[in-house]
Amino acid sequence: MTDATTVSAYGELIEPATVRIQRLLPGPIERVWSYLTDSDLRAQWLARGDMPMQVGGKVELVWRNDELSGRHEDRPEGVAEEQRMQCAVTRLDPPHLLAISWGERGSEVTFELEPQGSEVMLTLTHRRLPDRASLLGVSAGWHAHLDVLQARMREVAPPSFWKAWTGLRAEYDKRLP
Repeated sequence: MTDATTVSAYGELIEPATVRIQRLLPGPIERVWSYLTDSDLRAQWLARGDMPMQVGGKVELVWRNDELSGRHEDRPEGVAEEQRMQCAVTRLDPPHLLAISWGERGSEVTFELEPQGSEVMLTLTHRRLPDRASLLGVSAGWHAHLDVLQARMREVAPPSFWKAWTGLRAEYDKRLP
C-alpha cells in the first residue's frame, strides 16, 4: 500500500480475535513516533500517561474522550468522563515498533511504523480480543481515535469523537462477522 487511496479507513479482522487498522500519516517517522509515545501528544488523540521506553515499563493510560475534538460532546449513556487502564510495554524498536499490553484480559496492541516517502504508514493491530462486544467497541474506538490522530497530524479540526464512535460501532457490527 503506497498511497492514501489504497488504505481503507476501516479495520479488518485478520484472525478471529484480531483487528488491524491502518492510516497514512504525515512524516517524518520520528514525528509519528512522538504522537505514540509522548504523553502530551498522545493525549490529543488517545490517552495521557507517561510511557517508559523499555520493555516491561508500566503506563497508566487515562482517557478523556470528551476533550479530543476541542468542543463539547455528549458521551454515550453509561460511559464515564474518564477511563483508566494499566498497561505495559511488551515490545519496543524505536521508531518502528511499539507493543503494549491492553488491560487485564491479556490483549495486546501493536503499532508498526513504515516510512513511505514523506508519509508514514501506521499499522495498528489489536490481538486477543475476548468477545464480540470488545471487538466492536475496540474497532470503533481505534478507528475514531486514529481519525483524530490523522486530523491532529494534518493540522485540521478533528471529528467529533463520540458521534463518530457511535456510528462506527454500528458500522463495524455490520462489517465484522
